[in-house]
Amino acid sequence: MRFSFRTRRAEPAAPRMNRWKDPQGERAVKQAGRTRTTRRKIVGRLAVVLTAVTILGWLITMTVTYSSRMVRELLEIHTITVEGIHHLDKQKVIELAQVKQGMPLHQVVPATVEEQIESHPWIKEAQVSRVPFHELRIAVVERKPAAIVRAASQNFLSDEEGHVLSKLGQADDDAFPLVTGIDLDGLLKGTDVVRRSIMSGIELARVIGQTFEGRLRVQAENQTNLVAFIQGVRFRFGEESVEEQWERFQRVKPTLKSLNFDGAGRGVSEVDLRYDNRIIVREGGG
Repeated sequence: MRFSFRTRRAEPAAPRMNRWKDPQGERAVKQAGRTRTTRRKIVGRLAVVLTAVTILGWLITMTVTYSSRMVRELLEIHTITVEGIHHLDKQKVIELAQVKQGMPLHQVVPATVEEQIESHPWIKEAQVSRVPFHELRIAVVERKPAAIVRAASQNFLSDEEGHVLSKLGQADDDAFPLVTGIDLDGLLKGTDVVRRSIMSGIELARVIGQTFEGRLRVQAENQTNLVAFIQGVRFRFGEESVEEQWERFQRVKPTLKSLNFDGAGRGVSEVDLRYDNRIIVREGGG
């Protein structure tokens, strides 16, 4: 048996390779680096955006604040004009309107202000308008006194539509006709029945006032049986139109020689106009 002891030729030297390094791990490191870089960029961009938004918000706030102040100063009320008043004074109307100089004109709601003003018994209608840039104009239509209404021994001033304007108590004003026989509770509540009664009395006073001078007193408890007193004479009216009944009386008046129209107190005469085509005359308060 032979053994060979030939020496093995050494291989040429070559660059050493780092065979222990994991390629996947190297990629992970690179990926992590790229991720951190991306995050830094995103954070930087967000910081820029937040800074820009903060500055923009501040600019908007300052602009709105400054603009609001300018608008408020530009549109604030400098002048309040009140038109159409005769019995009320200007200050009372302004108090009812709840407005004052310096208020923003654009904040005034005309419909609301009109309702507040019309809550006063003397105001029939109110119209509110905003006049650029500093004027608020209030135009009112006042109710006109037309009669003294007596209810439960108290006197009230009323307009021609039966609205109570003021309570007079025991005071009176003979420049207006006197309407009696009115229910106090209905008068204070402004019921339609009471208002119609007052309107009927006022209309009767207007018609008779075209013929006779002096103060007229109307008992308006029953609208279909109105009673008027003038110059010592009592007139009774029925359901027919007051004007038609009065025209009928005017046609026969020249023939009624015995009627007392001088108010001298020689007995009250009565003229009854409630019947068609005839007039009943009663003398001596009969």
